[in-house]
Amino acid sequence: MLRELGLGDIAVFAGMLLVEIGARVTEGDRLLEVVAGSVTVDLPAPASGTLVEVLVGEDEPLRVGQLLAVVRGEAEQGHGLPFRFRPY
Repeated sequence: MLRELGLGDIAVFAGMLLVEIGARVTEGDRLLEVVAGSVTVDLPAPASGTLVEVLVGEDEPLRVGQLLAVVRGEAEQGHGLPFRFRPY
């Protein structure tokens, strides 16, 4: 989740994906960069598991609550845990 950066109405965009689809991640690992003006923030994995899907492309504008990616936990059989863009 993205913490409030205090940048007012500056647009936020997806940056580089920091892990490949299919990669095993641990909760808190860096998954995706987001860029707001001259500020870059790394968003952490919401849970441990496998990154199974990325739903945004580099340089795509983001909005609060937008689904960014899906991490499937080891014990999950279904859809996985959604990774959303939210302020803290």
